[in-house]
Amino acid sequence: MPTRPAPRPLVIAHRGASGYRPEHTEAAYRLAFALGAEAVEPDLVPTRDGVLVLRHENEISGTTDVATRPEFASRRTTREVDGRELTGWFTEDFTWAELSTLRATERLGAIRQHSASFDGRYPLIRFRDLLVLLDAASDESGREIGLVAEFKHASHFAELGLPLDELFAAELGAAGWGRGGDRLIMESFEPTLLDRLRQRGIRGARVFLLEDAGAPFDLVLEHGASAVGYDDFATEAGLLGLAQRVTGVSVGKRRLVGPQRRGAAGPGVLEGAEFVDAAHGAGLSVYTWTLRPENRFLTPARRTGTARGAWGDWLGEFRAIIDTGVDGIFVDHPDLGLEARGGLDER
Repeated sequence: MPTRPAPRPLVIAHRGASGYRPEHTEAAYRLAFALGAEAVEPDLVPTRDGVLVLRHENEISGTTDVATRPEFASRRTTREVDGRELTGWFTEDFTWAELSTLRATERLGAIRQHSASFDGRYPLIRFRDLLVLLDAASDESGREIGLVAEFKHASHFAELGLPLDELFAAELGAAGWGRGGDRLIMESFEPTLLDRLRQRGIRGARVFLLEDAGAPFDLVLEHGASAVGYDDFATEAGLLGLAQRVTGVSVGKRRLVGPQRRGAAGPGVLEGAEFVDAAHGAGLSVYTWTLRPENRFLTPARRTGTARGAWGDWLGEFRAIIDTGVDGIFVDHPDLGLEARGGLDER
């Protein structure tokens, strides 16, 4: 009997069920599993002692209670990350033992007040903790749940002596994941980091993240003002070139459904279904981030009322994105992603 192909697009829980619980907490990931997420996406940043932790950024004042902790007041500092000057508290200035004393807070508290009601309840977790949760959830559910690991600020951390590819390989090995495998997807805004992961023999899909504007910071470091920009990769020639290095691309949803991105797209830059078709023609998978139901994140025509946190026509927008033919969607509410995909057969 022929094997039925897996449903598409893949529904990926963005930092866990981050629409319902503070992101990157054990509670958010456990809820994502319970809601049927087919994969989960953690952001990886290191501590001073080389432990990979799950945080949206290495600057953690917006996702933890660190600013309220007098014992860490002196750690507040200003530094440059990927060409931008930031002030706050940074994971690379803490050991894991210190970070483990902090508690997570909702990053979008003004919009997601329900999730913010859980502020202070959950500790931070490490990448290795998520791997344990993921294996247990796969065993208990009888379905293989995938992992989409996003590497943040690879060049920045390499300069600090914290190479993400090396730390990641060590964590996989320690957790019994060996050299990765079919359930692993690795993604980064810096293509040279993806090259290094391949050179280390880590098996899994390698996905290049395309921002709406600008250029990859690793290429800026190497080439300065002449660095190839993200838009240059979003052309037929750019996608064909990427196919020699990576297995997929991931784009912000504005490249697929609008509203207009910052600045007009240049000649040959593809958007919408044309972009997806061209990527597929080059042999690349296509993913998109982040599908959210609140008015604040929907295209203007899909909004209902004026409250930023109210849910608008999320189903219409999710389906419009799915209709472009993407292979995977990142969602803060896994149940909504599955609902939108499940309705395809009804049309």
